[in-house]
Amino acid sequence: MPSEDSTKKTLKQRAKHEFEELFILTGYLGFFFCGLATYSMLLLDRFHISYFAYGTALINALVIAKVILIGEAAHAGRKFEARALVYSALWKAFVFALLVFAFHLAEEMIRDVIHGKSLDAAFHDIRVYDLLIRTGLIFCVFIPLFLFRELKRVVGDEGFRELFFHPAASRTNAASNR
Repeated sequence: MPSEDSTKKTLKQRAKHEFEELFILTGYLGFFFCGLATYSMLLLDRFHISYFAYGTALINALVIAKVILIGEAAHAGRKFEARALVYSALWKAFVFALLVFAFHLAEEMIRDVIHGKSLDAAFHDIRVYDLLIRTGLIFCVFIPLFLFRELKRVVGDEGFRELFFHPAASRTNAASNR
């Protein structure tokens, strides 16, 4: 019986960790996507509060966060983990931007097929330049994201929390006591 309880606890802990990661990723991406929505409204001179644009940005952030978590579960982008953090983070940003590009490509095609277009017509109606620009922006947003995620991977969860959320004095005292 104890092994079942420890398995359930481990499963609960993993589910909690997965939810926390999804929440953090969605918040980070949502911040940028809502900023982009605001920027595009300003550029188009349509600055009245558009809840639809912000809602779409947040849903898009949630979906992309889940794509990231699925990609990480599939061990995507681990090619340069043994090298310097910057190389690993840039590679992961590139790989995950490509994953998001593929996801958006499939999403566009499925939407058009559902609306009655043939698969061939759906493929030809894709605005590739729009998707490439979106992918470039996502790549730029992913660079700091994966730099932090790689730092967290290297120093561990506890070391990461201590590094960012505890005073510097406590870190220097702990280092001098070693």
